[in-house]
Amino acid sequence: MPKLLVAAIVAVALEHGTSAQGFFGFGEPELRVVERFDKDGNGRLDTAERQAARKWLATNAPSGGFGRRRFGYSRPGSTSSTGRRLNPDKVPSLGRTPLYDPSALRTIFLRFEGDDWADELAAFYNTDVEVPATAIVDGRTYRDVGVHFRGASSYRMVPEGAKKSLNLSFDFVHGEQRLLGYRTLNLLNGNGDPSLVRTMIYSEIARHYVPTPKTNYARVVINDESWGVYINAQQFNSDFTREWYKSTRGARWKVPGSPRGRAGMEYLDDQAASYRRLYEIKTKDNPKAWAALIAMFRVLNQTPIAKLEGALAPLLDIDEVLKFLALDVVLVNSDGYWTRASDYSIYLDEQGRFHVIPHDVNEALSEETGFGFGGGGGVMLDPLVAIDDPAKPLRSRLLKVPALRQRYLAYVREIADTWLDWKKLEPLVRQYRSVIADDLKVDAHRLYSFEAFESGPVSVKHFVDERRAYLLQRR
Repeated sequence: MPKLLVAAIVAVALEHGTSAQGFFGFGEPELRVVERFDKDGNGRLDTAERQAARKWLATNAPSGGFGRRRFGYSRPGSTSSTGRRLNPDKVPSLGRTPLYDPSALRTIFLRFEGDDWADELAAFYNTDVEVPATAIVDGRTYRDVGVHFRGASSYRMVPEGAKKSLNLSFDFVHGEQRLLGYRTLNLLNGNGDPSLVRTMIYSEIARHYVPTPKTNYARVVINDESWGVYINAQQFNSDFTREWYKSTRGARWKVPGSPRGRAGMEYLDDQAASYRRLYEIKTKDNPKAWAALIAMFRVLNQTPIAKLEGALAPLLDIDEVLKFLALDVVLVNSDGYWTRASDYSIYLDEQGRFHVIPHDVNEALSEETGFGFGGGGGVMLDPLVAIDDPAKPLRSRLLKVPALRQRYLAYVREIADTWLDWKKLEPLVRQYRSVIADDLKVDAHRLYSFEAFESGPVSVKHFVDERRAYLLQRR
């Protein structure tokens, strides 16, 4: 996001008596609507129930300050005309090509009951309401797929009527329904990244070190109108834990974007209620899971540094966390843990050990300082940033242990030396771009100009070269 725009937003927010985070709506709890309007008690809203809910939301929903308002801004070269018409019969099937194959551009057709689908999705943004649609993929029809707009800045910082990020739940009504083995899709609009390759690069690098959601591209067609290219990012759910941890059990938490800077694993007290507004549990709301999370936080924050590694090792995969922290800083994830202590996921495995998972990395690999309201960033970000910040104990506590700090710095050097090498990354970038370039030329709903996409590798290369030089000279 442009720095001048950030400054203007912060100024307006302060003028109206709210924080910048409140202005964006970061950290707002999801509004529970289904129970109020679910007359038949089936756990979802039919057409009539949704109509009643929309009327109620229009006049009675809490405003949350500026947080629930959509404002957006236009970008030079962005488009807003009608997309080309596409029909499932005219698009070749990719068959059993894996859903996240980076060389594939699969088309996902969505058909809603009405033409006001965008208004309906917007009305239910940040609520528990799913809007049903029929999906057609590779010639196969999937009924009653739940759809909602997702994201924080990727939703609020694009104009009304522009391309929004989507979440698709194939098992919304039919519990066993899957798309090539997956129940949920996250389709990201690429906000903040004209190159559309930063998330792809981060995912490719990170998965060599820690469990990381897969990514590739998808073409989305809604009511026969093409909405162009999206980044298809794997959902952090039981499908993910099955692949990486060989288990669908355990507990999972999502740490939403910038929840007022307190979701960095600080120990607050022993009451689960103190943490629920910061850490969104995605599995059954189990008191034992919360107790385990709080106990790990207590050990992380209160154990003397000399005894910390031994006390924490049974509760937290420390080596995995050190790699997560190194990736976060080497690749300058401006929405990440080092700056805002947010936008990551937590998994408690069956053995009672916690893991930290990357999430939402479109602001990485950029010379811009981001808009994380945490400050800093860019190619000269100090690898030991936030080492004295008590709000980020994964950094300020773990990296105070001499052996762990040295191991972390070794990972920083290894990632920089191995991956911040344009000779290694350029073929990947070329491959990614070749998949989507032709579509972007005719994408009527792209957020940035095609010229910005074409010049994207220049800024990515500059970041890679400068960041590598900075980190490796710190030996």
